[in-house]
Amino acid sequence: MSRRIPVLIVAGFLGAGKTTLLNRLLRTRNTRIGVVVNDFGAVNIDAMLVAGQVDAMVSLGNGCVCCAVDVSELDDLFDRLAHPKQKIDVIVVEASGLAEPRNLIRMVVNSDNPRIRYGGLVEVVDAEHFRDSRALHPELGTHLRMADLVVLNKSDRVEPAALERLRAEIAESVGQVPVYPTSHGRIDPGLLFDEPNREAHAPRVGDQLSFDELLLDDDHEHEHCDGDCHDHRHLHDAYDSVSFTSETDLNPRELIALLEDPPVGLFRAKGVLAFAVADDPRKFLLHMVGRHITIEPTQWSRHEPRVSSLVLIGSGLDRDLVLDRLEATVHSSDELLDDHALLPLWRYVADDALVGEG
Repeated sequence: MSRRIPVLIVAGFLGAGKTTLLNRLLRTRNTRIGVVVNDFGAVNIDAMLVAGQVDAMVSLGNGCVCCAVDVSELDDLFDRLAHPKQKIDVIVVEASGLAEPRNLIRMVVNSDNPRIRYGGLVEVVDAEHFRDSRALHPELGTHLRMADLVVLNKSDRVEPAALERLRAEIAESVGQVPVYPTSHGRIDPGLLFDEPNREAHAPRVGDQLSFDELLLDDDHEHEHCDGDCHDHRHLHDAYDSVSFTSETDLNPRELIALLEDPPVGLFRAKGVLAFAVADDPRKFLLHMVGRHITIEPTQWSRHEPRVSSLVLIGSGLDRDLVLDRLEATVHSSDELLDDHALLPLWRYVADDALVGEG
């Protein structure tokens, strides 16, 4: 929907499970992922051999591109990864265990590259050793409050009652930031980024599976289960998605109020917006990750219906409440709003988008 590639930052202290989560994302079918890591050695796609010299860009068999760099060189790296010839869908930056997420966020948000946008900070936490980690690294509390999503990894190693207490404790500290318990780094990529609508290749009789397809199948068949391998669904591994469509234009003030005070558990929102503002025929593209909102004004395509369409994604969303709040953003009056109604929206529109409109 957007011309900009999301840059997702994955942070967390040593041993929390960042690399495990990253390796799982690298198995995502039909998605070209650009990965930025400080150390190739930890990113091991089974038998894949990756040269680990600094500043290297290496193409993996599943269409991913890995880079090992010093974070001070991120701007140049973003230029290379976001170049159209790479055909990258999402860029994932794995911060080193002691990295300061604030600096990485600032580098992405303040980047002059028109092809990228901030995709959010995912903070991975070790559920089993959370309190020890916080005592050893008091700054963990600050990192959690900066996060757009907290992944409470290794939840299978904690008793259910203790896990719920820990989840509530973290939720109280981070406010509206969703807390997502899981184990072995399992997280549905759809919670983090949009998978492109590419036709999946269905192998014909006699076709040879690609290496990454073999690895994906092997990953499903030989999932590490710590001795508890009976078939069951992890209760916390799902996420909620709420869709909303309106043929009646929306009130921009009401929509921004909803985004600035989001429903509990909301992590992402995306959509196409039409506003009930006189003499404003534009289409607006919305991307929201955590509390970071980006809005891009553009034009409707020929014969494209003027319809607002939104998808809200999160963990533990109250579907009825979310739909009620979305319905409240519809402009019900026959009288159109003046352009002052758009004022709350402009703080979330990038300067270069405004220049492009001009």
